[in-house]
Amino acid sequence: MKRLSLTLVLLLPLLLGACRQQDDPTPTPVQEAADPAPTNTARPTPTTRPTETEAPAPAETAAPEPIRSQWPPAEVVNDEGGAVSLSGEVSYTNPFFTLGVAAPVIILEDQTGFVQRDDSFLMPVKSQTLGQITSDFFDSPFSYSLALPIEPQGLLNDVDQDGEDDLGLQVFAVAYWTNTFGDPFLEERDLYGGGWSTAYASTRTSEEAETEREIIGGKLLVYAPDDQQGFPGGFGDDGLLFTADDPIVQVPQGYSVVDLDSEPFIFDRSRNQTVDLIEPEGAALVDYSDLSYSEAFQSLIDQMSLEYAFTDLKNIDWEALRQQFLPRFEEAEERNSTLAYQRALRDFAWAIPDGHISGPLVLQDFQESSAGGLGIAIRDVDDGRTIVNFLLPNSPADDAGIELGAQILSINGQPIDEYVSQVQPFSAPFSTDHVRRLQQLRYATRFELGTQVEVAWRNADESQEESAELIAVPERESFSFSSLNSGLSGFEQPVEYERLAESGFGYVQIFSFSDNSLLTVQLWERLLREMNEDNVPGLIVDMRQNGGGSGFLANQLAAYFFDEALELGNTARYDEDRQSFYFDPRNTRRFYLPAEELRYRGELVVIVGPSCASACEFFSYATTLKDRATVVGQYPTAGLGGSITQVAMPDGESFVFTTGRAVDPDGNIHIEGQGVAPDLRVPVTPDTLLSIGDPVLAAAVSHLNQRLLGDIVDGGEIALGEALSGELAPGERIRYTARLQAGNLISLFVDSDQFEPELGLYDAQGNLIGTTEEAPTPNLEGLAIPANLALQIEVFAADEAGGGSFRLRLVEESP
Repeated sequence: MKRLSLTLVLLLPLLLGACRQQDDPTPTPVQEAADPAPTNTARPTPTTRPTETEAPAPAETAAPEPIRSQWPPAEVVNDEGGAVSLSGEVSYTNPFFTLGVAAPVIILEDQTGFVQRDDSFLMPVKSQTLGQITSDFFDSPFSYSLALPIEPQGLLNDVDQDGEDDLGLQVFAVAYWTNTFGDPFLEERDLYGGGWSTAYASTRTSEEAETEREIIGGKLLVYAPDDQQGFPGGFGDDGLLFTADDPIVQVPQGYSVVDLDSEPFIFDRSRNQTVDLIEPEGAALVDYSDLSYSEAFQSLIDQMSLEYAFTDLKNIDWEALRQQFLPRFEEAEERNSTLAYQRALRDFAWAIPDGHISGPLVLQDFQESSAGGLGIAIRDVDDGRTIVNFLLPNSPADDAGIELGAQILSINGQPIDEYVSQVQPFSAPFSTDHVRRLQQLRYATRFELGTQVEVAWRNADESQEESAELIAVPERESFSFSSLNSGLSGFEQPVEYERLAESGFGYVQIFSFSDNSLLTVQLWERLLREMNEDNVPGLIVDMRQNGGGSGFLANQLAAYFFDEALELGNTARYDEDRQSFYFDPRNTRRFYLPAEELRYRGELVVIVGPSCASACEFFSYATTLKDRATVVGQYPTAGLGGSITQVAMPDGESFVFTTGRAVDPDGNIHIEGQGVAPDLRVPVTPDTLLSIGDPVLAAAVSHLNQRLLGDIVDGGEIALGEALSGELAPGERIRYTARLQAGNLISLFVDSDQFEPELGLYDAQGNLIGTTEEAPTPNLEGLAIPANLALQIEVFAADEAGGGSFRLRLVEESP
């Protein structure tokens, strides 16, 4: 089907109120545009391959040849000399149709790709006659109008099957696309690599395995440059268009709209014609909303038992789930209880360990069970403890004497690990254990208002265990702090970037792949253009708060870091005819490279976390190909590795589940259930959890410094008043740690007889504080220390190839 940049993914739950976004790493069936027919499908071939020539100029032509008597005339109706304008409606039911769309277009789509069965055909820009959208695009159906050019500029195709080279004619469909890249016309990336439309076009294409993507109905627009051209008057015995058995008819000069649903085809010559665009069955919303609760559930589980992408991976027994939950739907039906029905549908969703699955929130239950808090948030650290990483002043926990960094030992008499493991988060379900655990920790300190909670703890640096009964109060601060999307305002641009002052590296956050796609690309290209113009040596891409969106857009943004059109993998979906999941080789995900001047070739770090989901994960994975990027983080990504489908359910509810099984180029499931793991893992310790700064970003900066500056050797500590000697190897840097107190006034002196030395100063997180590279001497004198700190003093050579022995002195000056 037509791959639409908007029909995508389910976004990761925003988790701050358990409201869910949804996203999809790869285009869902609704979006499958330009997907070639299966390579194993036998197809009758034309006796003469259609020729592809330029449309002739409207100049003086020779006298027309006589009418070819072997072709009967076309079945013409409403002969007003040919069409001059088209108009119609585009109806859509798919809930993701408008997602991320900023520049929808209706165009005349040159059908040379279909005539020649060329899946990589790119319609020439000059053939793309643009229409106007004449009503609200976001309200289905929307309308369009399209004024036809006096002479179109499509490619000519000889389709008369007579074995002779003839001038041919131009064949068009009217089609919907979105323009995301480049100028107002469609390029390779907008066209998903080329081909022809199989959804939201004036033609109707087959969804059956043996004839998939074949045009089987709808309307085509034909332009004949003279009255000597032949065109099929029907599909012939094989039921296929533009094949050897087509019955050929002679068409009038000019424009004709061909009705492929009549037998024989009817050629309409009205001046102003209505041509509606068609939503195919495979793209339309599956709607069970008119069924009873139990009937809708039965239909849903029948569908999921066939179409859910990871049944085997997750060992799901659909019949067992049916037996478990059907009585609850039947009971809700008997009681006519919407609340009981919502709870049954929600709990069914929670029973499937897949973060892309979404059912009702049941707001009443969520608000009641999470309204109260104790004034603390808790997290696990690497040594196995669970500590307080947020403390609200004057809260029940604070009043009881719990301190920041305290170890929580038990809640309500249960050991903390056991207690947390039994918590049911409203942000469920989850694809990975680490995300489940983080959300359980978040909800472990939420209760109904007024609940008495017994907490046992041990404050940091103390051996005595303490306990108290706390009462849950109406505070949201701790709950907001523990959200994986903490700090987001909702007003973020899809791409925001800056130049880090301390290091000089570029830093960009991509917050979504479901926002305005045109704006996303424009901001991305602006960033990379500025990076290249300023020769910025390193870029940090922060993906920690990106819930996903368009998998295709995510992959194409990653392509800006490469010079190769790499293949990224494929996605299997259930094929009803084949009665199995099928990887269509024509749907292989790949890079389509941007203009060379926009490609960034500097050092690259990608920061990930558990709130990086679906399309975000596919972007992160794509950057690691060919070892292009280093992934930094404390946790892997969310592990949501598929495309989704939304189903309409009774009482205005919907249910979303995964229907696309994404794999890497070797055919392995690479995202679902595991996510993208950091290459460089930042430890989860009290220091990193309680630090004022951003230890993950600091680790990314430090890594870039090391990659760009060479090997960094730990020289140990240097004390005030100490002088030491060292040996620097070519391409090496040596760092010494000086533990200084607020108020110290220091000077640093370095000299060498064998190379030209330089000094650099860094804080404990690896951020550059200062350097002598632009100074007249390699020494730093009279530095006032404003606070207690562990200062990193780096010795390096002005010439990277330089090296040898050196002397370093740290002198305490008098105030």
